[in-house]
Amino acid sequence: MPYTKTQVSLAIFAMAVGTFAIGIGEFVMMGLLPNVGEEFNTSSRQTGHLISLYALGVVIGAPFITIAFARVAKKRLLLVLMGIYALGNIASAHASSFYELQWLRFLTGLPHGAYGGIVCLLAAAMVSNEHRGKAVTMVMMGLTLAILIGNPLATWFGQLLNWRWVYQGVGLTALSAALLIAWAVPNEQTQPPTRRRTELTALKNPQVLLTLAIGSVGFGGMFAVLSYLAPTLLYATEVADYWIPIALLAYGIGSLSGSLIGGWATDVNIKWAIGGSLAWSALVLFVFPFSIGQLVTVLPMVFLLGSTAALVPTLQVRLMDVAGQAQTLAASLNHAAFNIANGIGAFLGGLAISSSWQWQATGWVGCALASAGLLLFFITKHHSRRISQAKSL
Repeated sequence: MPYTKTQVSLAIFAMAVGTFAIGIGEFVMMGLLPNVGEEFNTSSRQTGHLISLYALGVVIGAPFITIAFARVAKKRLLLVLMGIYALGNIASAHASSFYELQWLRFLTGLPHGAYGGIVCLLAAAMVSNEHRGKAVTMVMMGLTLAILIGNPLATWFGQLLNWRWVYQGVGLTALSAALLIAWAVPNEQTQPPTRRRTELTALKNPQVLLTLAIGSVGFGGMFAVLSYLAPTLLYATEVADYWIPIALLAYGIGSLSGSLIGGWATDVNIKWAIGGSLAWSALVLFVFPFSIGQLVTVLPMVFLLGSTAALVPTLQVRLMDVAGQAQTLAASLNHAAFNIANGIGAFLGGLAISSSWQWQATGWVGCALASAGLLLFFITKHHSRRISQAKSL
Protein backbone atom coordinates (compact mmCIF):
# COMPACT_ATOMS: atom_id res chain seq x y z
CA MET A 1 0.00 0.00 0.00
CA PRO A 2 1.23 3.58 -0.68
CA TYR A 3 2.36 5.68 2.26
CA THR A 4 2.17 9.43 2.73
CA LYS A 5 5.34 11.47 3.10
CA THR A 6 4.48 12.02 6.75
CA GLN A 7 4.12 8.29 7.42
CA VAL A 8 7.40 7.55 5.68
CA SER A 9 9.23 10.36 7.49
CA LEU A 10 7.97 9.34 10.94
CA ALA A 11 8.72 5.65 10.37
CA ILE A 12 12.23 6.40 9.12
CA PHE A 13 12.84 8.76 12.06
CA ALA A 14 11.74 6.14 14.58
CA MET A 15 13.96 3.46 13.07
CA ALA A 16 16.83 5.97 12.76
CA VAL A 17 16.74 6.56 16.52
CA GLY A 18 17.53 2.86 16.82
CA THR A 19 20.46 3.12 14.42
CA PHE A 20 21.60 6.16 16.43
CA ALA A 21 21.73 4.05 19.59
CA ILE A 22 23.53 1.28 17.72
CA GLY A 23 26.01 3.78 16.29
CA ILE A 24 27.04 5.02 19.71
CA GLY A 25 27.01 1.55 21.25
CA GLU A 26 29.33 0.21 18.57
CA PHE A 27 31.75 3.08 17.93
CA VAL A 28 32.14 4.91 21.25
CA MET A 29 34.44 2.18 22.54
CA MET A 30 37.01 3.38 20.02
CA GLY A 31 37.10 6.80 21.67
CA LEU A 32 37.03 5.42 25.21
CA LEU A 33 39.60 2.68 24.66
CA PRO A 34 42.25 4.37 26.88
CA ASN A 35 39.70 5.00 29.67
CA VAL A 36 38.40 1.43 29.75
CA GLY A 37 41.95 0.08 29.55
CA GLU A 38 43.02 2.24 32.48
CA GLU A 39 40.18 0.99 34.69
CA PHE A 40 40.81 -2.69 33.93
CA ASN A 41 44.60 -2.33 33.56
CA THR A 42 44.67 -3.70 30.00
CA SER A 43 46.80 -2.66 27.01
CA SER A 44 45.41 -0.94 23.89
CA ARG A 45 45.62 -4.24 22.02
CA GLN A 46 43.81 -6.17 24.78
CA THR A 47 41.11 -3.53 25.18
CA GLY A 48 40.66 -3.57 21.40
CA HIS A 49 39.24 -7.09 21.80
CA LEU A 50 36.05 -5.43 23.07
CA ILE A 51 35.61 -3.99 19.57
CA SER A 52 36.31 -7.32 17.88
CA LEU A 53 33.97 -9.26 20.20
CA TYR A 54 31.09 -6.85 19.57
CA ALA A 55 31.71 -7.25 15.85
CA LEU A 56 31.73 -11.05 16.25
CA GLY A 57 28.33 -10.82 17.94
CA VAL A 58 26.96 -8.92 14.96
CA VAL A 59 28.39 -11.45 12.50
CA ILE A 60 26.84 -14.40 14.35
CA GLY A 61 23.58 -12.72 15.30
CA ALA A 62 22.67 -11.29 11.89
CA PRO A 63 22.15 -14.57 10.00
CA PHE A 64 20.97 -16.58 13.02
CA ILE A 65 18.25 -14.15 14.11
CA THR A 66 17.13 -13.41 10.54
CA ILE A 67 16.75 -17.10 9.66
CA ALA A 68 15.36 -18.27 13.01
CA PHE A 69 12.69 -15.55 13.11
CA ALA A 70 12.01 -15.21 9.38
CA ARG A 71 8.25 -15.63 9.85
CA VAL A 72 7.93 -13.15 12.71
CA ALA A 73 6.35 -9.81 11.79
CA LYS A 74 9.18 -7.36 11.15
CA LYS A 75 7.85 -4.59 13.40
CA ARG A 76 7.50 -6.99 16.31
CA LEU A 77 11.01 -8.30 15.72
CA LEU A 78 12.40 -4.76 15.69
CA LEU A 79 10.87 -4.11 19.11
CA VAL A 80 12.42 -7.26 20.57
CA LEU A 81 15.82 -6.51 19.06
CA MET A 82 15.87 -2.98 20.43
CA GLY A 83 14.84 -4.28 23.84
CA ILE A 84 17.74 -6.75 23.88
CA TYR A 85 20.13 -4.06 22.71
CA ALA A 86 18.99 -1.77 25.52
CA LEU A 87 19.48 -4.43 28.18
CA GLY A 88 22.90 -5.41 26.83
CA ASN A 89 24.23 -1.87 27.03
CA ILE A 90 22.79 -1.23 30.48
CA ALA A 91 24.40 -4.49 31.67
CA SER A 92 27.71 -3.41 30.09
CA ALA A 93 27.57 -0.25 32.18
CA HIS A 94 27.56 -2.41 35.32
CA ALA A 95 30.22 -4.97 34.32
CA SER A 96 32.38 -5.86 37.32
CA SER A 97 35.35 -7.29 35.39
CA PHE A 98 37.00 -7.08 31.98
CA TYR A 99 36.06 -10.72 31.33
CA GLU A 100 32.39 -9.95 32.04
CA LEU A 101 32.51 -6.86 29.83
CA GLN A 102 33.92 -8.92 26.97
CA TRP A 103 30.99 -11.32 27.12
CA LEU A 104 28.47 -8.50 27.40
CA ARG A 105 29.89 -6.69 24.35
CA PHE A 106 29.60 -9.92 22.36
CA LEU A 107 25.99 -10.50 23.48
CA THR A 108 25.04 -6.86 22.83
CA GLY A 109 26.26 -7.17 19.26
CA LEU A 110 23.89 -10.06 18.46
CA PRO A 111 20.77 -7.97 17.56
CA HIS A 112 22.71 -5.27 15.69
CA GLY A 113 22.87 -6.82 12.22
CA ALA A 114 19.31 -8.10 12.10
CA TYR A 115 17.96 -4.73 13.21
CA GLY A 116 20.04 -2.82 10.67
CA GLY A 117 19.04 -5.11 7.84
CA ILE A 118 15.32 -4.99 8.60
CA VAL A 119 15.11 -1.20 8.93
CA CYS A 120 16.95 -0.71 5.62
CA LEU A 121 14.60 -3.14 3.94
CA LEU A 122 11.48 -1.51 5.37
CA ALA A 123 12.68 1.99 4.49
CA ALA A 124 13.42 1.00 0.88
CA ALA A 125 10.07 -0.78 0.56
CA MET A 126 8.12 2.32 1.62
CA VAL A 127 9.39 4.43 -1.32
CA SER A 128 9.67 4.07 -5.08
CA ASN A 129 12.63 2.25 -6.63
CA GLU A 130 14.39 5.40 -7.76
CA HIS A 131 14.50 6.70 -4.17
CA ARG A 132 15.78 3.54 -2.45
CA GLY A 133 19.33 4.86 -2.06
CA LYS A 134 18.05 8.00 -0.36
CA ALA A 135 15.68 6.02 1.90
CA VAL A 136 18.45 3.66 3.02
CA THR A 137 20.75 6.63 3.61
CA MET A 138 18.10 8.40 5.73
CA VAL A 139 17.27 5.40 7.92
CA MET A 140 20.99 4.90 8.47
CA MET A 141 21.34 8.63 9.17
CA GLY A 142 20.95 7.76 12.85
CA LEU A 143 24.21 5.84 12.58
CA THR A 144 25.81 8.75 10.75
CA LEU A 145 24.60 11.27 13.34
CA ALA A 146 25.86 9.00 16.10
CA ILE A 147 29.29 9.16 14.49
CA LEU A 148 28.97 12.89 13.82
CA ILE A 149 27.55 14.13 17.13
CA GLY A 150 26.81 11.24 19.48
CA ASN A 151 30.25 9.67 19.68
CA PRO A 152 32.24 12.88 20.20
CA LEU A 153 29.84 13.95 22.96
CA ALA A 154 29.72 10.46 24.46
CA THR A 155 33.52 10.26 24.44
CA TRP A 156 33.74 13.66 26.12
CA PHE A 157 31.21 12.64 28.78
CA GLY A 158 33.04 9.35 29.25
CA GLN A 159 36.29 11.22 29.87
CA LEU A 160 34.63 13.79 32.12
CA LEU A 161 32.50 11.39 34.16
CA ASN A 162 32.96 7.69 33.45
CA TRP A 163 32.62 5.39 30.44
CA ARG A 164 29.89 3.45 32.29
CA TRP A 165 27.52 6.43 32.12
CA VAL A 166 27.86 6.38 28.34
CA TYR A 167 26.60 2.81 28.00
CA GLN A 168 23.80 3.52 30.45
CA GLY A 169 22.72 6.34 28.11
CA VAL A 170 22.94 4.10 25.06
CA GLY A 171 20.59 1.63 26.73
CA LEU A 172 18.04 4.34 27.51
CA THR A 173 18.24 5.64 23.93
CA ALA A 174 17.54 2.13 22.63
CA LEU A 175 14.47 1.91 24.87
CA SER A 176 13.26 5.24 23.47
CA ALA A 177 13.72 3.88 19.95
CA ALA A 178 11.56 0.86 20.77
CA LEU A 179 8.74 3.14 21.95
CA LEU A 180 8.98 5.29 18.83
CA ILE A 181 8.92 2.24 16.55
CA ALA A 182 5.83 0.93 18.32
CA TRP A 183 4.13 4.26 17.65
CA ALA A 184 5.35 5.30 14.19
CA VAL A 185 6.14 2.22 12.10
CA PRO A 186 2.98 1.01 10.30
CA ASN A 187 1.53 -2.32 11.35
CA GLU A 188 0.90 -3.20 7.72
CA GLN A 189 3.83 -5.21 6.48
CA THR A 190 5.63 -3.58 3.59
CA GLN A 191 7.57 -6.82 3.34
CA PRO A 192 5.69 -10.05 4.20
CA PRO A 193 7.27 -12.65 6.48
CA THR A 194 9.34 -15.13 4.49
CA ARG A 195 10.27 -18.77 4.82
CA ARG A 196 13.63 -19.81 6.24
CA ARG A 197 14.39 -21.83 3.12
CA THR A 198 13.75 -18.76 0.98
CA GLU A 199 16.08 -16.61 3.06
CA LEU A 200 18.82 -19.26 2.90
CA THR A 201 18.94 -18.93 -0.88
CA ALA A 202 21.03 -15.78 -0.30
CA LEU A 203 23.88 -17.99 0.88
CA LYS A 204 23.84 -19.83 -2.48
CA ASN A 205 23.97 -16.68 -4.58
CA PRO A 206 27.56 -15.92 -5.72
CA GLN A 207 26.77 -12.25 -6.30
CA VAL A 208 25.45 -11.88 -2.74
CA LEU A 209 28.53 -13.58 -1.29
CA LEU A 210 30.95 -11.57 -3.43
CA THR A 211 29.24 -8.30 -2.51
CA LEU A 212 29.46 -9.24 1.17
CA ALA A 213 33.14 -10.04 0.68
CA ILE A 214 33.74 -6.56 -0.73
CA GLY A 215 32.34 -4.98 2.44
CA SER A 216 34.06 -7.45 4.79
CA VAL A 217 37.51 -6.82 3.34
CA GLY A 218 37.32 -3.37 1.74
CA PHE A 219 35.82 -1.54 4.72
CA GLY A 220 38.19 -3.26 7.13
CA GLY A 221 40.83 -0.74 6.13
CA MET A 222 38.92 2.13 7.69
CA PHE A 223 38.43 0.18 10.93
CA ALA A 224 42.13 -0.67 11.15
CA VAL A 225 42.77 3.06 11.63
CA LEU A 226 39.59 4.16 13.43
CA SER A 227 39.79 1.43 16.09
CA TYR A 228 43.09 2.84 17.34
CA LEU A 229 42.55 6.50 16.53
CA ALA A 230 42.41 7.55 20.21
CA PRO A 231 45.75 5.98 21.24
CA THR A 232 47.28 7.14 17.93
CA LEU A 233 46.41 10.73 18.82
CA LEU A 234 47.71 10.32 22.36
CA TYR A 235 50.97 8.50 21.65
CA ALA A 236 51.89 9.40 18.05
CA THR A 237 50.48 12.88 17.55
CA GLU A 238 51.06 13.50 21.28
CA VAL A 239 48.02 15.68 21.95
CA ALA A 240 45.92 16.05 25.10
CA ASP A 241 42.99 13.66 25.48
CA TYR A 242 40.42 16.44 24.94
CA TRP A 243 41.40 16.41 21.25
CA ILE A 244 39.96 12.91 20.85
CA PRO A 245 36.29 14.05 20.80
CA ILE A 246 37.25 16.83 18.39
CA ALA A 247 38.91 14.32 16.08
CA LEU A 248 35.83 12.09 16.29
CA LEU A 249 33.69 15.09 15.35
CA ALA A 250 35.89 15.61 12.28
CA TYR A 251 35.43 11.93 11.44
CA GLY A 252 31.67 12.28 11.90
CA ILE A 253 31.43 15.28 9.57
CA GLY A 254 33.35 13.30 6.98
CA SER A 255 31.09 10.29 7.50
CA LEU A 256 27.96 12.41 7.03
CA SER A 257 29.37 13.87 3.82
CA GLY A 258 30.41 10.45 2.55
CA SER A 259 27.04 8.86 3.34
CA LEU A 260 25.11 11.57 1.51
CA ILE A 261 27.40 11.38 -1.50
CA GLY A 262 27.23 7.58 -1.44
CA GLY A 263 23.42 7.58 -1.40
CA TRP A 264 23.28 10.07 -4.27
CA ALA A 265 25.91 8.20 -6.30
CA THR A 266 24.09 4.90 -5.77
CA ASP A 267 20.94 6.27 -7.40
CA VAL A 268 23.02 7.67 -10.29
CA ASN A 269 25.39 4.76 -11.06
CA ILE A 270 25.94 2.00 -8.52
CA LYS A 271 28.95 0.57 -10.38
CA TRP A 272 30.93 3.78 -10.14
CA ALA A 273 29.68 4.34 -6.58
CA ILE A 274 31.15 1.07 -5.30
CA GLY A 275 34.39 1.15 -7.27
CA GLY A 276 34.97 4.83 -6.62
CA SER A 277 34.37 4.47 -2.88
CA LEU A 278 36.92 1.66 -2.59
CA ALA A 279 39.54 3.49 -4.66
CA TRP A 280 39.04 6.62 -2.53
CA SER A 281 39.41 4.57 0.67
CA ALA A 282 42.70 3.08 -0.50
CA LEU A 283 44.07 6.54 -1.33
CA VAL A 284 43.04 8.09 2.00
CA LEU A 285 44.48 5.20 4.00
CA PHE A 286 47.74 5.32 2.05
CA VAL A 287 48.21 8.99 2.90
CA PHE A 288 47.04 8.75 6.54
CA PRO A 289 50.34 7.50 8.08
CA PHE A 290 52.16 10.57 6.77
CA SER A 291 49.75 12.86 8.64
CA ILE A 292 49.90 11.59 12.22
CA GLY A 293 52.95 13.59 13.27
CA GLN A 294 51.09 16.88 13.72
CA LEU A 295 47.57 17.84 14.73
CA VAL A 296 47.19 20.28 11.83
CA THR A 297 47.66 17.44 9.32
CA VAL A 298 45.97 14.55 11.11
CA LEU A 299 42.59 16.27 11.66
CA PRO A 300 41.89 16.82 7.93
CA MET A 301 42.88 13.21 7.27
CA VAL A 302 40.48 12.00 9.96
CA PHE A 303 37.74 13.94 8.14
CA LEU A 304 38.68 12.20 4.89
CA LEU A 305 38.75 8.86 6.71
CA GLY A 306 35.11 9.45 7.64
CA SER A 307 34.20 10.15 4.01
CA THR A 308 34.92 6.52 3.14
CA ALA A 309 31.45 5.79 4.61
CA ALA A 310 30.19 6.41 1.06
CA LEU A 311 30.62 2.65 0.57
CA VAL A 312 27.86 1.75 3.08
CA PRO A 313 24.66 2.70 1.17
CA THR A 314 26.13 1.49 -2.14
CA LEU A 315 26.61 -2.08 -0.91
CA GLN A 316 23.28 -2.12 0.93
CA VAL A 317 21.34 -1.29 -2.26
CA ARG A 318 23.52 -3.64 -4.33
CA LEU A 319 22.53 -6.51 -2.05
CA MET A 320 18.86 -5.67 -2.48
CA ASP A 321 19.36 -5.83 -6.25
CA VAL A 322 20.95 -9.29 -6.29
CA ALA A 323 19.30 -11.03 -3.32
CA GLY A 324 16.08 -12.04 -5.10
CA GLN A 325 13.56 -13.33 -2.53
CA ALA A 326 16.14 -13.44 0.28
CA GLN A 327 15.98 -9.70 0.93
CA THR A 328 15.92 -9.74 4.74
CA LEU A 329 18.89 -12.07 5.21
CA ALA A 330 20.94 -10.26 2.56
CA ALA A 331 20.25 -6.87 4.14
CA SER A 332 21.18 -8.19 7.60
CA LEU A 333 24.31 -9.85 6.27
CA ASN A 334 25.49 -6.50 4.96
CA HIS A 335 25.74 -5.29 8.56
CA ALA A 336 27.47 -8.54 9.45
CA ALA A 337 29.92 -7.90 6.61
CA PHE A 338 30.78 -4.45 7.89
CA ASN A 339 31.32 -5.88 11.34
CA ILE A 340 33.56 -8.59 9.93
CA ALA A 341 35.42 -5.59 8.54
CA ASN A 342 35.33 -4.08 12.04
CA GLY A 343 36.75 -7.26 13.57
CA ILE A 344 39.38 -7.78 10.86
CA GLY A 345 40.43 -4.13 10.98
CA ALA A 346 40.68 -4.02 14.77
CA PHE A 347 42.58 -7.33 14.89
CA LEU A 348 45.08 -6.52 12.13
CA GLY A 349 45.43 -2.96 13.39
CA GLY A 350 46.28 -4.35 16.82
CA LEU A 351 48.98 -6.55 15.30
CA ALA A 352 50.25 -3.60 13.26
CA ILE A 353 50.88 -1.34 16.25
CA SER A 354 53.13 -4.05 17.69
CA SER A 355 55.41 -3.79 14.63
CA SER A 356 58.40 -1.49 14.24
CA TRP A 357 56.22 1.06 12.40
CA GLN A 358 53.83 1.18 15.39
CA TRP A 359 50.98 3.68 14.93
CA GLN A 360 51.78 4.42 11.28
CA ALA A 361 51.27 0.76 10.43
CA THR A 362 47.49 0.92 10.86
CA GLY A 363 47.31 3.05 7.71
CA TRP A 364 49.41 0.62 5.69
CA VAL A 365 47.21 -2.28 6.80
CA GLY A 366 44.12 -0.23 5.98
CA CYS A 367 45.34 0.61 2.49
CA ALA A 368 46.06 -3.07 1.79
CA LEU A 369 42.55 -4.08 2.90
CA ALA A 370 40.85 -1.36 0.83
CA SER A 371 42.92 -2.37 -2.21
CA ALA A 372 41.92 -6.00 -1.69
CA GLY A 373 38.28 -4.88 -1.56
CA LEU A 374 38.75 -3.06 -4.88
CA LEU A 375 40.17 -6.26 -6.39
CA LEU A 376 37.11 -8.15 -5.14
CA PHE A 377 34.92 -5.52 -6.78
CA PHE A 378 36.50 -6.21 -10.17
CA ILE A 379 36.12 -9.97 -9.62
CA THR A 380 32.44 -9.43 -8.76
CA LYS A 381 31.95 -7.24 -11.81
CA HIS A 382 33.56 -9.85 -14.07
CA HIS A 383 31.44 -12.63 -12.57
CA SER A 384 28.28 -10.57 -13.03
CA ARG A 385 29.04 -10.11 -16.72
CA ARG A 386 30.03 -13.72 -17.22
CA ILE A 387 26.74 -15.11 -15.95
CA SER A 388 24.82 -12.42 -17.89
CA GLN A 389 22.72 -11.15 -15.01
CA ALA A 390 19.94 -8.74 -15.86
CA LYS A 391 21.47 -6.17 -13.50
CA SER A 392 25.21 -5.88 -14.11
CA LEU A 393 27.43 -4.43 -11.42
